[in-house]
This record gives sequence, C-alpha cells and structure tokens, in this order.
Amino acid sequence: MADEGRLLARALESGAGDGGALTERILDAAREQFMTFGLRRSTVDDVAKRAGVSRVTVYRRVGSKDELVQRVLLREYRHFVAEVDAAVAGLPTMEERMVEGFAAILRLIRGHPLIGGLLRLEPETMLPYLTLESGPSFLAMRGYLAGHLRRAQRQEGAGPGEAAGDPTAVAELMVRITVSFLLNPVSCFALNDDEQARSFARRYLTPLLDR
Repeated sequence: MADEGRLLARALESGAGDGGALTERILDAAREQFMTFGLRRSTVDDVAKRAGVSRVTVYRRVGSKDELVQRVLLREYRHFVAEVDAAVAGLPTMEERMVEGFAAILRLIRGHPLIGGLLRLEPETMLPYLTLESGPSFLAMRGYLAGHLRRAQRQEGAGPGEAAGDPTAVAELMVRITVSFLLNPVSCFALNDDEQARSFARRYLTPLLDR
C-alpha cells in the first residue's frame, strides 16, 4: 500500500504516464462529458463519441469508466497541486505550510469546475473515488501531502534522531478531514473562507504534528 501511494504521488506531481496525445484527447473528452452530464449519466460510449474514437480505443488507452474517472481526477489534481505548492512555498515552518495548505486545498477544490461541481451535485457518486478502499486519488493526495511534510521536516533541520516520525498518518487525517468537510459542509465549524480554514487548521491540525 505504501509503495502504491508513493507511485501515485509521483504521478500526481510529475504528470508521468499520461500516454500521449490520443490519451489526452480521451481524458479531455471525459472531463467535458463529466462536467456536462455528471458521472452517473456518463458512459464509456459517451466519452468515446465525444473524443471521436471507438469504445475499444478508450478501453485500450485508459480502461473502464472507473479508470477514466480516476485518471481525469488525478490529472485535475495535478493542475491545482501547483497552486497549493505556490501558496506554501515561501513559508518557513511545517505548521505554517500545513495551515496554508489546508486553506488552499479547501478553496481550490470547492471552486474547481469539475471536482467542486461533482462534490456539490453527486457527493455519493464521488465518495468511492475519494476513499482509501477504492480511490487511487486518495492515496495520491495522501502521498503528496506526506511528501510535503517530510520536506518541511528536513528544511527545519531535524536530524536523523530528531525527526518527528513518518508524517503519513498526519497526511491521511488531513485528507480525510478535508474530504469530510467537502462532502458534508454542514458543521459547527465555520470554514467559509480562507481565514476560517486557517484558524481551524491552527487549532485542530497543527497539534497532530507533535504526535
């Protein structure tokens, strides 16, 4: 599981493995199809027709509908990973990066035309693609965040005997908490803007770094 998470995280950060122009065309068509009709009402045939290829080509290049969704989501995540990286790049401590990263992730996903829209309209359909059991995107995001936390540990000068430990558990909690708020925004916690998200992260997420 850990190896899978690292591979997915590398794919998330690098964009490796997209498969060339034809695969990109299929993923573009899938994205447009999902944005227009949602996941429930979309089929592999719909995507193939929109891409101007055969159903067999879609299966050979990308795979089933589930694999199409996962590949589209991973590609979309790569687009805003760069924005999250930019938001935290100049911050000197792991705590500050966690706080700003949490606020940026909430803001970017909520405002994303595909992911945010599907979370609002079809949260029950999106759930399997955002959970550990059946969503590679979950593992990719967990691996990506854990990698950021490890780099922040090193930059803060923790030696081999002083490191706070493997941050994977903290990264997983961050992803699960974020997904929970995105799927069900009704809460006693106010997370309507960046400053509220930062306050939540300072109070409830940064203490996890000491565990």
